[in-house]
Amino acid sequence: MDRWQNRVAVVTGASSGIGEAIVKDLVKAGLRVVALARRQDRLEKIHSELPADLQERFFAKKCDVTKEDEVKETFDWIEENLGGTDILVNNAGTTRPGNLVELDTSIMDEVLNINVKGLIYCTQAAYKSMKGRNFDGHIVHINSIAGHNVPQTRPGLSYNIYAPTKFAVTAINEVMRNELRNLGTKIKTTSVSPGLVRTEIIPDELYNEIGIYLNAEDISQAVMFAISTPPHVQIHEIVVKPVGEMF
Repeated sequence: MDRWQNRVAVVTGASSGIGEAIVKDLVKAGLRVVALARRQDRLEKIHSELPADLQERFFAKKCDVTKEDEVKETFDWIEENLGGTDILVNNAGTTRPGNLVELDTSIMDEVLNINVKGLIYCTQAAYKSMKGRNFDGHIVHINSIAGHNVPQTRPGLSYNIYAPTKFAVTAINEVMRNELRNLGTKIKTTSVSPGLVRTEIIPDELYNEIGIYLNAEDISQAVMFAISTPPHVQIHEIVVKPVGEMF
């Protein structure tokens, strides 16, 4: 992790769950971290909970990744005040209940905008920063096992549009790997695909029904492993499952 000391990492969806765990681990590892989320109050709470000697490494920025202008303004602020984006962790994501064949289009658009378009907006902004400074950074997408194989579920529980958005992330990661090579960069791209993780976006009854799940900190450790590799090593895909998971 020596090459990342005092470098700038940007984490989206950083106000809870996996994003919060990643932010904390990155700060402890010696990076300066810009935590992006819509809930500014939650970001400020995370800042206050960090050890006093690490708080100056944490920067809370309210940002809705579905709004392209807001994303551009945020990454411009990072460029002007911190020197640019060296690592991007695309963690912002959401899911909604309902069957795909009945899902309201406004709900479908919300999930698509966060899980796919928001990820692309942030990736484009981070790439612009890395390319402009000729810096070989790292872009990490928090994906899902549902982006590789749609798990079978019981009546009343459907992955609806969520699984297709995660399949899109799998494809985006491969497209980016090829593009970044063809553009003459050595910027890395990694997809981290967890199984069931205990976070607030999943209903409690699912955890109670399955009884086997990962913690947010487990996924953060996978991210830390991916970014800690030498410059010539790219971890393109990591799948993380709890022992005994059925999916």
